[in-house]
Amino acid sequence: MKKVPVFLTLLLAGAFVYAAAPGNAVKSGLPVGTFVPAYHVNDVTGPNAGVSLCYRCRFAGRPVVNIFTRELTPEVVDLIAQIDKKVGANKSSKMAAFVVHLTDDVKASDAILKKIAREKHLENVPLTNFDGTAGPANYKIAKNADVTVMMWVKGKVKVNRAFSTAKLSKEEIKEVVADTSKILN
Repeated sequence: MKKVPVFLTLLLAGAFVYAAAPGNAVKSGLPVGTFVPAYHVNDVTGPNAGVSLCYRCRFAGRPVVNIFTRELTPEVVDLIAQIDKKVGANKSSKMAAFVVHLTDDVKASDAILKKIAREKHLENVPLTNFDGTAGPANYKIAKNADVTVMMWVKGKVKVNRAFSTAKLSKEEIKEVVADTSKILN
């Protein structure tokens, strides 16, 4: 029987724990309680399509869901569609949301975002893009976070969830959508 060195055993155990950790073990974005600074995005499908604007500024003190994503996987698109329905169901609370695709190819992103909006019949959530995969510097989007979801009300972060993969599980999507209750109180 071969002996496995202690450091190798610890390394393998650490890899197992990391692999088994939930997607939101990644730290990305602004911490809960932080003031949300302004930043500009390129509106692709929203009411100001073709314009660079600050949705953070436009939505002011309203309850807001902001999804940053580097990939537009079917799972991320499902999350967007569910948030779109949630916003529609909470118009009386003036809930708002927007998606920011972090990309180095804005033209390709424009076409993809328009297709998603059309196919999913999005009515309440503008799809935007940001030129650069790093995102707005003051938002501290981690390099290892494929998806970062922040929710705020009155300009202060109430929810921050980050995922190392854009292949979100159905349970993770359900939890993110349920978290909207934290900004609707």
